[in-house]
Amino acid sequence: MIGPPRAIRIWAYPKPADLRKGYNGLFGLVSQDLGRDPLSGEVVLFLNKKRSSCKLLYWDGTGLCIFMKRLERGRFANIWRSDSVLELTSSELSLFVEGCVLVGKQVLSPPVCKFGVA
Repeated sequence: MIGPPRAIRIWAYPKPADLRKGYNGLFGLVSQDLGRDPLSGEVVLFLNKKRSSCKLLYWDGTGLCIFMKRLERGRFANIWRSDSVLELTSSELSLFVEGCVLVGKQVLSPPVCKFGVA
């Protein structure tokens, strides 16, 4: 699978979420709790309380998409350090979904460079 472009913004929801929520429920969490536009093309990562499952919500330009993963063993990294939203790079998101426990504990990717800015 080819992942999202490096410049896409990815946000981790700052507290456990009820992953029984579907499109409308997650849409509401993004717009009301985070104050972000769910139709902006940004990706939002949600985790359940046990950190055994995650969901990603994103707008692909034609509709909302949800990706879900449940780990059969172990837990996803604990990214809830405070009530602030954590921004991840696409590389860090890939590592997170694979079960890497370092995500959120240390910087794993260089910052995204914009044209003309080093």
